[in-house]
Amino acid sequence: MVAVLLPPDGPAGTARAPLTSAQVVERIERGASNAIESHTSRSFGEIFRANAFTRVNAIYLVLLLLILGTGSFIDGLFGLLIVVNSVVGMVQEIRAKRTLDRLALLSKAPARVQRAEGVTEIDVDQVVMDDVVLIAAGDQVPVDGVILDAIGFEVDESLLTGESEPVLADAGYELKSGSFVAAGSAAFRATAVGEHAYAAKLAKEASQFRKPPSELRAGIDTILKYVTWALIPVAVLTIVNQIWGRAEDWRKAVSGLVAALVPMVPEGLVLMTSVAMAVGVVRLGRRNCLVQDLPAIEQLARVDVVCTDKTGTLTEDGMRVSSVDLLGGAAGADVEGALAAIGRVEGKPNSSMAAILEHVGDTPAPPVQLSIAFSSARKWAAAQTRDAGTWVLGAPDVLLPEGDAARTRSDALASEGLRVLALARTDAVLPDPDAPGDGLPDGLAAVALVILDQRLRAEASGAIAYFAAQGVGIKVISGDNAAAVGAIAAEVGVPNGRDAVDARTLDPDSAHFGDQVRDRTAFGRVTPTQKRAMVHALQSDGRVVAMTGDGVNDVLALKDSDVGVAMGSGSPAARAVSRIVLLDNSFATLPHVVAEGRRVIGNIERVATLFLTKTLYSILLALLVAVTAVPFPFLPRHVTLIAWFTIGIPAFFLALAPNTARAQDGFVRRVLDAAVPGGIGAALASYGAYLTARAVLGTTHAERVPTSSTAFLALIIVAFFVLITVARPYRLWKVVLVAAMIGGMLTVILLPVGSLVFDVDLHDPRAVLIGCAFGAAGIVVRFLSRALLRAIYGAVARRHRRAVTSHG
Repeated sequence: MVAVLLPPDGPAGTARAPLTSAQVVERIERGASNAIESHTSRSFGEIFRANAFTRVNAIYLVLLLLILGTGSFIDGLFGLLIVVNSVVGMVQEIRAKRTLDRLALLSKAPARVQRAEGVTEIDVDQVVMDDVVLIAAGDQVPVDGVILDAIGFEVDESLLTGESEPVLADAGYELKSGSFVAAGSAAFRATAVGEHAYAAKLAKEASQFRKPPSELRAGIDTILKYVTWALIPVAVLTIVNQIWGRAEDWRKAVSGLVAALVPMVPEGLVLMTSVAMAVGVVRLGRRNCLVQDLPAIEQLARVDVVCTDKTGTLTEDGMRVSSVDLLGGAAGADVEGALAAIGRVEGKPNSSMAAILEHVGDTPAPPVQLSIAFSSARKWAAAQTRDAGTWVLGAPDVLLPEGDAARTRSDALASEGLRVLALARTDAVLPDPDAPGDGLPDGLAAVALVILDQRLRAEASGAIAYFAAQGVGIKVISGDNAAAVGAIAAEVGVPNGRDAVDARTLDPDSAHFGDQVRDRTAFGRVTPTQKRAMVHALQSDGRVVAMTGDGVNDVLALKDSDVGVAMGSGSPAARAVSRIVLLDNSFATLPHVVAEGRRVIGNIERVATLFLTKTLYSILLALLVAVTAVPFPFLPRHVTLIAWFTIGIPAFFLALAPNTARAQDGFVRRVLDAAVPGGIGAALASYGAYLTARAVLGTTHAERVPTSSTAFLALIIVAFFVLITVARPYRLWKVVLVAAMIGGMLTVILLPVGSLVFDVDLHDPRAVLIGCAFGAAGIVVRFLSRALLRAIYGAVARRHRRAVTSHG
């Protein structure tokens, strides 16, 4: 494709000569290569720093040093959380990093370059300045450059400029990295590489390359902000009460201070979120699914509509020509030659053209004077030959008028799920591509129908059935004939799939476009811009949209969907803009991907409820103690023990549990709705039990352990009840987990050694009775608080709706 007209040492940048090995080495040595420091994940050093040097670990370290200064080393057990938080987070993130790096390497699309030794495929980061790069339909432009020569070349720069129409480019046109090839093929000279290329500059400056938004991450940040606001004044009051407000031994005051402050910090919330995300990445990696950004897992949990392409997604990549039906007395040799001429124009033929090229084999083709490569928007390709006129190959319903016998025949075949292309001929020349109209020459007459077999993916029907059972809508959106799309959709089980809509009858600017997209399930003859418009229409209707595809015609929709999912064998452009890549090309992987997203987000919500409940009851209890100026009821070892059995250990297992419920918006509200009542109940139960025990058992130093143990018992009763509610829906392993936690706690506090080490004494029946009574009362308070909060929220929501209605 690239003509070598000058010697290899011709002037760089203007010469068409490919580079020699020595020139390549020289450019690499002076840094003129496309190597850009980019990672699919953080480096090992960054992972260590991010997990070890955290705000939570710093707070815990200060509190640990304080408690160690008192000489009570057993009360410093909470310091183990520093090690656990750091090690668990690092181990899981390193596992995820290795998975991501391996899969990203498999997914990386190579670049084709012409060098003095010939055409070769290299990694994109090995392209150097002045390299001659070869690109074809479906490729993403890897570096900036100037076109040397082109065949029917069209470049789509919509990802960079927002212009939706592909540009017909010829020699001298300046290409920008990040754009993709819509049709044809070209060779260009690299003029800017690495950090100097257009896409690399945008990656640093342009908003479209920002990290995708995450409601979960924003929600956790909001929760931590609320906690911080509450923690600071309560901590100050606690310090005043425990140290300056009391004349007791300073060691006991420091122990009370640390015991009050340690449980206020939601130390496991961020950790469990990171662990759940990282485990999700590893699990998906085992299914050869590359997650290109972690928030994509979160979005997957919210997906309620899957828009899927047909060819290459529901059907297998490969096609074969089953027959070529000659029409109107056409000669077989002429038809085969015309098919060869059109097919060989393509630099990177699509599956249909590849099947045609395989069919014609070495058939000689007439000399081509002018050609137009296939594009998804046009749905046809053409070749103008020297002696045999102009041949056009494309969709029958695009090339032929209604009522034409060949079109009627093709429609009948398409309704059976077959892919049909029409070959038409005319004596007219190809019109100027920039001229108004559809670009087709006049006088076209059908000479043959090319019938191709499409094989359904064996796993497609099962995947569609899964989505139907989960309440996830399916839209089949294809550029193929509507009848063929309907036949395939019906065969795989898409509801109402047989009644496919011809998208040429749809106007994205119409007021009814959104309704048409919402109400129908299969669409044919959809252009790339229409695919994107359909995604936008569904999003405007409040739907969370996943788009699957593999071709250059899917790029715009993949990029604008909430979760773009590309097939691993798809075009480099499709893989580059997608947030998830199915490297095994299996549509059956998609249900597992959606299920994994649901598992991760649903379980994060569970554990967030546990950790936030602990934070809330700790803040409330500390506030009550500070206001009433009584000693803090617990030692640091008490809160450590409570955290182990009611939160830490069960949260780790619950964060990795199966969960199929689709995530909803309103993460913060739902977590607070579940955590605040539990926090109120636990705080009032432990505080009431403590005051009652002091009144009944006494307030001297001898009664300190029984009174604090009474509060301890009341608190763990409510805390375990919260754990039981969070563990729903119940499974055998969850029942075993909760039972093991309760059994472990009872074992520790009832055995003499545990009672001694953790300073718990429940031998007095009065302490047990008071603790159980206030524990039960705390559960009742939890129910009442939840009902009151929901009533308040409902009233506020109704008032807001009335205000909106009145303003409307």
